[in-house]
Amino acid sequence: MSETTPNPAQGRDEQEVARFVERFALDFSEAGFPRMAARVFVRLLVTDEGSCTAAELARSLQVSAAAISGAVRYLIQVGLVVREREPGSRRDHYTVRDDMWYEAFAQRDEQFQHWENTLLEGVSALGAETAAGSRLDETRRFFEFLRAELPKLMDKWRAQEGREK
Repeated sequence: MSETTPNPAQGRDEQEVARFVERFALDFSEAGFPRMAARVFVRLLVTDEGSCTAAELARSLQVSAAAISGAVRYLIQVGLVVREREPGSRRDHYTVRDDMWYEAFAQRDEQFQHWENTLLEGVSALGAETAAGSRLDETRRFFEFLRAELPKLMDKWRAQEGREK
């Protein structure tokens, strides 16, 4: 039985699950996630399989296939969802990996490095002695710090979860 239909054997109240999806999606959208991407992401999180087709997502969220398409494109881009296809199937399945947060944060190193380089150009353009240049340099140093500390933090997480490299 699909996660989008009530299944009393699992003890789920699908209306309560739907309310949770909307509440948690709102938390994500208030943090800057696009609203539909947040709804799709949380809907995938609450499925035992962690995977749905676009049609299943559209049906469960009561939205159009086009809305799902844009949302999954965003989620794939930020590394929270992967697109998979069953052998012999013509339908894509969108899946959240068990280690999605780890992977999403681990991929930030290159992005932080790029931001540091761009911020350094901004500091040079504004002058390090100006208030704006100083603010940009502090931002650059912050990303430099994150880039240095994030691998250590990620290693600690892996060790805590028993998934050491």
